[in-house]
Amino acid sequence: MEVTTVALDSAFWLTAGAIAVLLMLSAFFSGSETALTAASRGKLRSQADKGNKGAERALDITEDNERLIGSVLLGNNLVNILATSLATALFTRVFGESGVALATLVMTLLVLIFAEVLPKTYAITAPEIAAARVAGIIQAIVTVFAPVVSAVRLLVRMVLRIFGVRADPDSQILAVREEIAGAIQLGHSEGIVEKEDRDRILGALDLSERTVEEIMLHRSGIEMINADDDPSDILAQCLESNYTRLPVYKDDPENIVGVVHAKDLLRAMHSQFVDGDGTRADLSKFNLTLVEKKPYFVPDTTSLDDQMRQFLRRRSHFALVVDEYGALRGLITLEDILEEIVGEITDEFDPAAEHPIRKSDDGQFLIDGAMTIRDLNRASDWTLPDDEANTIAGLVIHEAQTIPVVGQVFAFHGFRFEVMARKDNRITRLKVRPLETFNATPE
Repeated sequence: MEVTTVALDSAFWLTAGAIAVLLMLSAFFSGSETALTAASRGKLRSQADKGNKGAERALDITEDNERLIGSVLLGNNLVNILATSLATALFTRVFGESGVALATLVMTLLVLIFAEVLPKTYAITAPEIAAARVAGIIQAIVTVFAPVVSAVRLLVRMVLRIFGVRADPDSQILAVREEIAGAIQLGHSEGIVEKEDRDRILGALDLSERTVEEIMLHRSGIEMINADDDPSDILAQCLESNYTRLPVYKDDPENIVGVVHAKDLLRAMHSQFVDGDGTRADLSKFNLTLVEKKPYFVPDTTSLDDQMRQFLRRRSHFALVVDEYGALRGLITLEDILEEIVGEITDEFDPAAEHPIRKSDDGQFLIDGAMTIRDLNRASDWTLPDDEANTIAGLVIHEAQTIPVVGQVFAFHGFRFEVMARKDNRITRLKVRPLETFNATPE
């Protein structure tokens, strides 16, 4: 009884109180770490713009996550180790040698429940609010621990370098696009984000990652004007064409000498055709060079984002694409780039072409061979790779390592491909179906 009285003196209660305070500090550090790492920087920026000083401080300290986590972990470990040491001394004083094991058990439960799970659960429910509240204190702690954390960071990087790992402080900045894309994909899979919205946002994010070569109109599909044609034939061609701008070539289709806008051509011909006195003149001597504009050439490796900026800066909507040798590859318009974001844009002058994807009677998909893999993936939610080819026909040729004949069937990337039509060396029509569905359906 005397031992118990001695054990429960003022020193006992002071030590117990110190342990309680240290546990509260541990809870603060644990909750702060969770709040600051889980908080959305976008939401914090929005709150900071509205005058929330706590959110502004949270943004500042999360700029360097490595220093933030190092300071919080340093403080958390200090208070946890000190609390455990005090608890061991306290329990040993009261219970003797068995107090070490008892202190370990009790402190494990206390730290787990009150210093880890409870504060982190609270922080994760409203990370932006919690981050704004603790940012001021954490900012001061980061400043105080800065020398120690810097030394620890240097030591850690040296150890990692021994094992061939290099820490990149800008990795978070570089991962912003992936983070947004991942959030959009997750929202779509959970039914929060509509497919059309997902496609538009991801299309805009992908502009910097894609080149004009991937979406350009191939030169085999370009409608051109022969500069040596009779002016009346040129006029008829422009009137019948679905396009407003037509390239002009001289002698060889590779030799593009200009671009004619239909409105400029009609205006110039009307001016020459009808004299000032109202009499009609002959168009045979019409000089096409008067309305030709200088062609604008771009390399096929230009990113869509850069090309869109160039179009806007030049106030131009039309460019001819060339390869590294200067040979004509195709053409691209501002509308082509916009379609990568908003989807197909059509008007009353566009030809009523057959939809590039149709479903056959047996449940398979009939697909135009010239359709890009990206458009097919977006339309059908498939994941066919587009690293080695831009079009679905190109993918089949790449995988087959030959130009298939009509009727040949291939299976790769989890899909069955059957060549339905071919023109010269081009595959013009394919029948495609996922292998799982095809195998589940009897022939």
